[in-house]
Amino acid sequence: MEKRYLIYGVSKGLGRAIACGIPQEQDIVFGVSRSKPVNFQENKIWIQADLANPVASVEAVRAVIQEAPIDYLIYNVGIWEQEAFTDAYDFEQSSTEEIVQIIQTNITACILALQAFLPNLKESANAKIILVGSTWGLENHQGKEVAFSASKFALRGIVHALRETLKKQAIGISILNLGYLATEYETLSVDEVVEAAEGTLIPLEDVLAAIRFILSTSKATCVKEIDMPAMQDLHV
Repeated sequence: MEKRYLIYGVSKGLGRAIACGIPQEQDIVFGVSRSKPVNFQENKIWIQADLANPVASVEAVRAVIQEAPIDYLIYNVGIWEQEAFTDAYDFEQSSTEEIVQIIQTNITACILALQAFLPNLKESANAKIILVGSTWGLENHQGKEVAFSASKFALRGIVHALRETLKKQAIGISILNLGYLATEYETLSVDEVVEAAEGTLIPLEDVLAAIRFILSTSKATCVKEIDMPAMQDLHV
């Protein structure tokens, strides 16, 4: 049976892997990103939107999908500070513009999208929402990036609170708290990624497997959180 996906962040990395690796050939994919993805097939509809402008981005997506039912909404968006994850990062040097852009893109745009497209999700017999979070949103992580970490903690709050509303419609909402991803090795097999990264990076296929698991569950089940650090991740 045909399924309809609304996937955010499809232009590269994990978002592109989700859009290409999860839906079946007969499914319809609405893919949202600022820049156009490469090799989007006929069953994939690209929607251009800049999530740093949350209100405009919601309007852009709504104009395309209108009242079409949505079975799965996957919000895979996360920008970070310019010097994030390096020794050069300094919170005091983060500009106001950078901090606001991170919050707008990672949090505000997500909340507005969920609010806007709940009516579409309610039309599905077994709708699922998946937010892609980070281990930087877990307690006592050892990262220093303030705005990025705050935004990923916020995603967990969204999941915990919205679940109370979605229980009535039996819509599952989940968050994947991911560590460092092997996006630079996306053309390699899982075994090749493990060998090349020596256990410090998560193969994208492992994340896709987690998403497939969530989507395969019945409407009687809600998978709230899955934490996925790399085996050799020293930050968690």
